[in-house]
Amino acid sequence: MEGSNYKEEIAEILIDIQSIKFSFKNPFILTSGLKSPVYVDCRKIISFVKERNIILNYTKNYFDENKIEFDLLAGGETAGIPYAAMLSEQLQKKMIYVRKKPKGFGKNQQIEGDFQKGQKAILIEDLATDGGSKVIFIKAMRKAGLTVEDIFVIFYYNIFNFTKSHLFDLKVKIHFLCTWKDIISVIEKKKLYDGGDIANLNYFLSNPEDWRTKYA
Repeated sequence: MEGSNYKEEIAEILIDIQSIKFSFKNPFILTSGLKSPVYVDCRKIISFVKERNIILNYTKNYFDENKIEFDLLAGGETAGIPYAAMLSEQLQKKMIYVRKKPKGFGKNQQIEGDFQKGQKAILIEDLATDGGSKVIFIKAMRKAGLTVEDIFVIFYYNIFNFTKSHLFDLKVKIHFLCTWKDIISVIEKKKLYDGGDIANLNYFLSNPEDWRTKYA
């Protein structure tokens, strides 16, 4: 893995399989009700065997090169579960998964799988915006006696001030393979959109709230 080459290769994969979609004239409506010219759906990767294997190999290399050590891979409900399962197989490491809330019946468990107190887990997810949604998983694992210091995602927005996020407060480091910077680099190199659309995208990414007042 050298420099940004692998990042742009992954960015190109995400664009090619339409995990990242653009709609500049008719913005997407997000689950929050807010409008956005982009929509990211990394869950689609599981359907593309060749592409997902490339991503899994880069993930393994990332862990090795950055000397990230852990006992368990923890998939976050629901998008993180298949990635954790595939990585578990490739790395030959145990896997667990974490619900957003206890299931409400039976043992009322929030974490499924075999683990021991004191073991170190890395949370696996498909993507992260500011990382705030991961707090539920981290707190649940720590409450169960696991050590959690790292999160890994395929795609990280990287447009928010991380030092203000809940993850910073929890002293958790977020690891990722690519960001919007890499997506935009591929778009510009391959001339997928005109300069006006790219400027519009950069405006949204630099100031989403201001963009919405003008375009949405």
